[in-house]
Amino acid sequence: MQRKAILRLTISAMLLALSVIFGFFKIPLSQVSEIRLQFLPVAAEGMLFGPLYGGILGGLSDILCYIVRPTGAFFPGFTVSAIIQGVIYGLMLRKNQGIGRIIATQALDTVIISLILNPIWLMMLYGNSFVVIFMERIIKVLIMFPINTALLTVVVKLIYSPAIKPHLT
Repeated sequence: MQRKAILRLTISAMLLALSVIFGFFKIPLSQVSEIRLQFLPVAAEGMLFGPLYGGILGGLSDILCYIVRPTGAFFPGFTVSAIIQGVIYGLMLRKNQGIGRIIATQALDTVIISLILNPIWLMMLYGNSFVVIFMERIIKVLIMFPINTALLTVVVKLIYSPAIKPHLT
């Protein structure tokens, strides 16, 4: 039992570090839209350990990214989005990792986080119209959805490969 707890803690710490590192690399598209890969370690945490751990890692990752490299004022709405994102991956991919489930998970994440919550937070921060922010983000979503889905598929295949999965149980 203790070995499993140590293994979970170690994997979670490495995924948290990866998420913070991935948070440093972003491609700004505009003032309210950017491309990030920070979701991949959060998704991996949710897949491996469930929605609670995915949500915790998502929230911690957002806060640590801000502490390590602050860009503007801290806004807790994005932390809420990160927590919900980790919960989504944990709920959707914990038991079933088929391609249909991966696409559905990415679609749910895209709609809830990228098209609803984050535009609300950006509207609150910058005072722009929700419609303006939404229309700008829809272009990003159309570009990033297949890319994020492909990346998530690769992460799922790596985590559940015969070389790795037996060591996680």
